[in-house]
Amino acid sequence: LEDKVVGAVLIEETTNDVLELRNRAFEKLFAALLVVYVGGTAALLIFATRLSLRIRRLRDETEKSIDPHGRVLGTVSGSDAGDELGDLSRSFADILRRLQQYTGYLETLAGRLSHELRTPVAVVRSSLDNLNQVELPDEARIYLHRAEEGLGRLTTIFTRMSEATRLEQSLAAVEREHFDLAQVVRGCIEGYRLAHRDRNIVFDAGPGPFPVYGAPDLIAQMLDKLAANAVEFSVKDSTIRFELQRGALSVRLSVFNEGPPLPAGMRDRLFESMISVRKEQAQAEPHLGLGLYIVRLIAGFHGAHASARNLDDASGVEIRIEFSLQENTAS
Repeated sequence: LEDKVVGAVLIEETTNDVLELRNRAFEKLFAALLVVYVGGTAALLIFATRLSLRIRRLRDETEKSIDPHGRVLGTVSGSDAGDELGDLSRSFADILRRLQQYTGYLETLAGRLSHELRTPVAVVRSSLDNLNQVELPDEARIYLHRAEEGLGRLTTIFTRMSEATRLEQSLAAVEREHFDLAQVVRGCIEGYRLAHRDRNIVFDAGPGPFPVYGAPDLIAQMLDKLAANAVEFSVKDSTIRFELQRGALSVRLSVFNEGPPLPAGMRDRLFESMISVRKEQAQAEPHLGLGLYIVRLIAGFHGAHASARNLDDASGVEIRIEFSLQENTAS
């Protein structure tokens, strides 16, 4: 009996519960990973968006703080954030503030020098006047005449140095009015033709009118500088052309002269203070590079933009002033 199998017990257990438990564990793990992934992605997206907005804001403020001519108009608002970007914005603000102070110092330097040097020049002039009343040998008279010529050149320099400063100070008080730019240009052209008979000065105007809001007297002063610049850089018996064109939203004043082209890299700097492209040689009158700087000041007062370019055939230069179209809506 001991060697015989009397009975058997069969026990069977399925793995469904184990598989279900495993699946539930996988589902919980997947859900947790999905939540972490979505949360992390959202956090990174928010962080990157905020960082991008701060960088873009800093870029926009930096670009707006400097005009197309490189003049510092303002500074950026330094961030109070303690991260690297906040530190960078504060550094930018400090740099632009220093540049603005230095630019302001350079722009007022001419006026300060003119004011400070007028007194010793007046002393020299009075001394020369006294010497003119004394009997001097002919050789001494030659040196006296040279001293008077040099003093005259210094006086001209001081007058031109202070012109831009006086203009900057007076712009805030200038009254504005609506006027036709073509009438102002046409009136000035007649004077230029009489003053420069060795140049052929012409005026071309497209279909008008050419309404501008500003000060006609300042426009006439700007035209004087443009005409003087065109005459100086043109050759005798050449043509200087003033041209007016009206666009959909703007009025363009152009002055063309036949002569040497602008040197490479000078077109963007031509309207800065104390910048000149004249050759270093003896000249009848001193030049300080303030003429086109005054043009830029007056153009900026009228909301216009001044630019210069060489003509396509390299036969001369065009100075262009772009005004915004200002229709007179007054009844």
